[in-house]
Amino acid sequence: MLSNKKIMAFIPARGGSKRLPRKNVLPLSGKPLINWSIEAGKKSQYIDRVFVSTDDKEIADVACQLGVELPELRPAELASDTAKTEDVLLYSLDKFAPDVDIVVLLQPTSPLRTAEHIDEALDLFIKQKAFSVVSVTPCEHPPLWSNTLPKDNSMGDFIRPEALSRSQDISQYYRLNGAIYIFDVKKLREYNEIRYTSETYAYVMDNDVSFDIDTEIDFDLAQFFMERAT
Repeated sequence: MLSNKKIMAFIPARGGSKRLPRKNVLPLSGKPLINWSIEAGKKSQYIDRVFVSTDDKEIADVACQLGVELPELRPAELASDTAKTEDVLLYSLDKFAPDVDIVVLLQPTSPLRTAEHIDEALDLFIKQKAFSVVSVTPCEHPPLWSNTLPKDNSMGDFIRPEALSRSQDISQYYRLNGAIYIFDVKKLREYNEIRYTSETYAYVMDNDVSFDIDTEIDFDLAQFFMERAT
């Protein structure tokens, strides 16, 4: 609890994954991938409850061994590829946690995010009286160096004039890293969707803890950096 607010960590974990099958239960440094996010939520000094939403029995069995709340397998209509995260989140809040004030969305694909990161983001949330806090990380390369290509791959218009500045003169850009999303539940219900507003604030994380695992290469890189940190 923080500032007398009831805080719940919410971990969504579908069983289907096309690019990296069964990724949420793949062993990473000796533990199923999802365990790293569950343990981070449980170690937070502010989070009161850790809730997992899944449509998959194996994921449910793994998660329940760590003592999380998992009262049911996700309904079929919320388990498809087209189901939105906010629909799953709001469904779970309304049915199982109607009294929660702040929800912390922790994607299981961000295993290097720690309890310390979560608590720092929550401190920022309270300090700013925010609707939401979202984690970001510095872009590894300036987006100005990126562009689309025509069918013939001609680069005639690839480099925009503003990209010709010295790299040290280009403003720092940031990207979403998928590790932490914090919401004021009352306002989230009012909006009925995840949105970015003037009351949304960025929590900046380092690149080497900002892996969002979607492919085998992502998984291998996360393994490397996790082993390097221990």
